[in-house]
Amino acid sequence: MLHPPHQSLQVAAVPPQGVPVRERDQDAPWHTEAVCRRDEAGLFFAPSKEPTAARLSREDAAKRVCARCPVMVECREHALLQPEPYGVWGGLTAAERRVVLARRRRRDLELKKATRSTAGQIAAAG
Repeated sequence: MLHPPHQSLQVAAVPPQGVPVRERDQDAPWHTEAVCRRDEAGLFFAPSKEPTAARLSREDAAKRVCARCPVMVECREHALLQPEPYGVWGGLTAAERRVVLARRRRRDLELKKATRSTAGQIAAAG
């Protein structure tokens, strides 16, 4: 995990927006270029007992930050692979990530079934 929710994601300055991927340092970890490493870090994790309207507003603001981030896809994949249980990562809330993961599991099961079915048909024909 990158940082627990109670720690700030602030560190070194983020490179200017609009830097093409090919010009960024490919050896540096993806999160060194995350826009959320600036002062918006508090947007990404819910305070305790946050009212629903405030949570939705905060999550919307966090997603707007993610939308301009050059490493949004890498961040999202990190959160899906970990899986990160809290916060907005890669433009997705924890609930949205659970939906994505469920769809991926369902797709993987369907692909396995299709592969077994095809293999069975080939064996029967041979």
